[in-house]
Amino acid sequence: MTFKEASIELEQIVRALESGDLELEDSLERYSRGVELLKSLRARLSSAEQKVRVLLDATDENASTTDTASAPSTAYLNE
Repeated sequence: MTFKEASIELEQIVRALESGDLELEDSLERYSRGVELLKSLRARLSSAEQKVRVLLDATDENASTTDTASAPSTAYLNE
């Protein structure tokens, strides 16, 4: 299940629970499923955030160590 699919299912569960039309047993089942989805979504989001941090850190390290003094000037490219 993709992140988007899980988000959609969780949203549907929340709407069903908020409607108040469900029987107690069905409400408990859906609530339990919603908790599972929420945990999964939070874990995926946390993992994605960590990957972005690693990529940004790597980019920052590369940018600070790159020597651009010998690169040709681009001052006249748009003229």
